[in-house]
Amino acid sequence: MYRQGDILIVPVPEESAPRTLRPEPRDARGRLVLAYGEATGHCHAIPGPGTLSGGFLHLPEGGRLVHEEHAAISLPKGWYRVVRQREYVPGSYRVVAD
Repeated sequence: MYRQGDILIVPVPEESAPRTLRPEPRDARGRLVLAYGEATGHCHAIPGPGTLSGGFLHLPEGGRLVHEEHAAISLPKGWYRVVRQREYVPGSYRVVAD
């Protein structure tokens, strides 16, 4: 399990991954953006090969999770579930702003 700021990356077995992927587009710099920061516009991103779809991340060759304000994290090849941190506020939950 890996954590970078408000993003949690959980390894999952390939059998848990969706059978069909609808890849999310890359940003203008060619990165897979897992989440944008609300305050700064910085983002948690994978600059190398991989696919992000419906909260699942596939890194067939491994990759590096980068962010402008956090240390990079090397991820081995495999499948991952991407989870945004949430916090409880009376009556509901909201995504934590990074």
